[in-house]
Amino acid sequence: MSWNPILDPSIPIGDAVDAIETVIVPRARDLGGFEVRRALPSAARQMVGPFIFFDQMGPAEFLTGKGIDVRPHPHIGLGTVTYLMKGRIHHRDSLGTDSWIEPGAVNWMLAGQGITHSERQDGDIRNTPHDLFGLQTWLALPRAMEDNPAAFVHATKADLPELEGEGKQVRLILGTAYGQTAPVDVGFEVFYADAHLSPGAAIPLPDDHEDRGVYILSGEVTVGGQTFDAGRMLVFRPGDCISVRAGDSGARVMLLGGATMDGPRHIWWNFVASSRERIDAAREAWRAGDWAHGRFRLPHDDAGEFIPAPER
Repeated sequence: MSWNPILDPSIPIGDAVDAIETVIVPRARDLGGFEVRRALPSAARQMVGPFIFFDQMGPAEFLTGKGIDVRPHPHIGLGTVTYLMKGRIHHRDSLGTDSWIEPGAVNWMLAGQGITHSERQDGDIRNTPHDLFGLQTWLALPRAMEDNPAAFVHATKADLPELEGEGKQVRLILGTAYGQTAPVDVGFEVFYADAHLSPGAAIPLPDDHEDRGVYILSGEVTVGGQTFDAGRMLVFRPGDCISVRAGDSGARVMLLGGATMDGPRHIWWNFVASSRERIDAAREAWRAGDWAHGRFRLPHDDAGEFIPAPER
């Protein structure tokens, strides 16, 4: 069996325990007027399926001339998806990718053995005030994929499967759910979906994935007689038939999960790995700064600066 920290033969099963295994209240940080709420990793859960990092960015409004400027930085051992509701972000990476992330689209960046990228709001977007609201997620890679070459795949909003009916609108971002498959092949079991629920509408969670969670973006939802407001992540016990029902004002929720990982993961800065040795090797490679011959390169069109590795 794959590694799952909540599966223990000593715990009660069935109706003996509540269906909600964990409720995560994200930690909020103010980055100079731009708030980020981090749900994963948390003290209660490192991962939900392969999801090891889950941040809500904003909502925020930037004044003319302002915007995010994340300098080039490295990743290993993970894949990233930045999913936007409002705004645009300019992505450049060491593969030569130059792409704008836009609402409803998917940019899947596979770090594998190493990639460098930057995330900025530059150019014409700064000529007027502009909004930003979105989610940034990291998915840990199975051990068999940790040394894969880096890759980048883009799928437009129109490419993604959508389902509608009974007060529900669901867009599948990654993986498989509800009989649909998203176009980006990540190489392992996962599901990630954006669901709009009309007042009182209910949506069942996919029952073909071991680990499942819900993040409430707006409105409120009821599960098993309990009501939860926006800004909460709910993680459910494997195997239970779970439905999430929207409150009187409706709700927007992100559904996420998949197969549990083949063991816990180490996290340091922007690196995720199955061993500390992998982390140490990547840290030293970035600190060496050999962009011409070393493990990491800088984005070709954004090579004038980079984020140094932390001291600790």
